[in-house]
Amino acid sequence: MSDYLIEITGMKKVYGEGEAAVYALDGVDVQVARGEFVAIMGPSGSGKSTLMNIVGCLDRPTEGKYVLDGRDVSQMSKNELAKVRNEKLGFIFQSFNLLPRLSALANVMLPMLYTAEDVSDEEAEARAIAALTSVGLEKRLHHRPNQLSGGQQQRVAIARALVNHPPLILADEPTGNLDSKSSVEIMDILHNLHKSGVTIVMVTHEPDIAAHAERIICVKDGRILSDGRDGHSPCLDHKVLAG
Repeated sequence: MSDYLIEITGMKKVYGEGEAAVYALDGVDVQVARGEFVAIMGPSGSGKSTLMNIVGCLDRPTEGKYVLDGRDVSQMSKNELAKVRNEKLGFIFQSFNLLPRLSALANVMLPMLYTAEDVSDEEAEARAIAALTSVGLEKRLHHRPNQLSGGQQQRVAIARALVNHPPLILADEPTGNLDSKSSVEIMDILHNLHKSGVTIVMVTHEPDIAAHAERIICVKDGRILSDGRDGHSPCLDHKVLAG
């Protein structure tokens, strides 16, 4: 087994053809070791969202290779990518993406409906309760999203991301819709996940949030501008983030 959970080599993502071609990614090489906590930053239009979509198996590169947990997923079909997403990935979004008519418990149980595992209703409920308890929501199991604060909704989203025990969590602006207190609480949960061995890749435009990661990848014009582990990054400069 490779030490790297993510291995990206020579990745390009091109929209259009000929003179109208736009390179959203232009020769990107990235490796993420198992258990790392990585932040991806960059100005609007830098390619960070495109990179995140490909890492999340929501899109495919035009060129290059992407090996996820030992499997080349670069040119998999949509159905194959959907299977990989369910088995290998947990997603946390800025907008939470909870189903409004379902309780917290039912929202967290949803990913288990699509897993290849044969999970009984009883086991699914037990796993969902355990996931919600791990984020401090054991007393909010039957609350719907509109009965929860923004921070609590994001905790439900984190529990949902964890319930299938994926090796990789992708967090896309996880504190973008939260106040400062809730942001601190969410980052504490992510730190605890990281300490337990979960690999986390997080997109953020907030330097103080990116500083929580042990490594910051700065993307600009479809290329890696810097990749540092020392807490210093060009993307922590507001002028770079402004483009």
